[in-house]
Amino acid sequence: MLPYIGRRLLATIPVMAVVAVFVFLLLRLTAGDPAAIIAGDNATARDVAQIREKLGLDQPIVQQFIIWIGKTLRGDLGESFFFKKTVTELILGRVEPTLALATCTLLLAVTMAVPLGVTAAYKRGSWIDRFVMGLSVLGFSVPVFVIGYALMYLFAIHFAWLPVQGYQRIGDGFGGFIQRLVLPSFTLAIIYVALIARITRASVLEVLGADHVRTARAKGLADLPVLLRHVLRNAAVPIVTVIGLGVALLIGGVVVTESVFAIPGLGRLTVDAVLARDYPTVQAVVLLFSGVYVLINLLVDLTYTFLDPRIRY
Repeated sequence: MLPYIGRRLLATIPVMAVVAVFVFLLLRLTAGDPAAIIAGDNATARDVAQIREKLGLDQPIVQQFIIWIGKTLRGDLGESFFFKKTVTELILGRVEPTLALATCTLLLAVTMAVPLGVTAAYKRGSWIDRFVMGLSVLGFSVPVFVIGYALMYLFAIHFAWLPVQGYQRIGDGFGGFIQRLVLPSFTLAIIYVALIARITRASVLEVLGADHVRTARAKGLADLPVLLRHVLRNAAVPIVTVIGLGVALLIGGVVVTESVFAIPGLGRLTVDAVLARDYPTVQAVVLLFSGVYVLINLLVDLTYTFLDPRIRY
């Protein structure tokens, strides 16, 4: 196990290096000058030049990258151009809403999607199967913000059951915390459920026709033990894979969902920083998201070794 984990950890280094170079160059090659945004509409060319010099944007792009990557490796993410705070302080202040939203979404999606996918496979061709497949198509077809606004109108405005927007920290009351997470979590979970349920159905269908499943049924085992012990466990690798890959959808959906529901998390911070051309903040948040995605995929790979020991070798 240790050599396997070591190889996987070493493989993350070039991935993060490519992400760092890509994000750095993409921000500086796109239109928009942060110095001009900070200076304002009435600023002169000299004012803009002074701000560029103060921010270090007048230096060659290679030198800017070397300075930035050196500070990042030392744990210094720099200071925000727009918010006038250290980037580390900004991220620590915004990480709780995003973590809460992502965790609730993941729990909702997995607890809903896996039973739906297994049931659809077991009842292949029935109305349940058609319903799950229809839900999968709908989940992939409708954009996140459309689902968000539809749920907001129905449950927050029409029925007035839940708050429209905003976020309450868990320390200020668990009831309000949950109430403000229900709509955004369901908004994100619908797309995630569509992905996981579809893959679960296909994986379970493949295992249902295996010889060991027919043998278990021939021995007189009930349907539920067969599904749990013999089918779902052997179908788990593709399901775990799609859960890990779906984290990319989750990260992208968080950015949109937090903007729709006015949640002050990392997604909302990313949008504000991009609009303000706040290079240090965007670079740090994208690197953080990329690191989380790489870490999740590493955990998924390690999970494979427990589900199928042959993968270790």
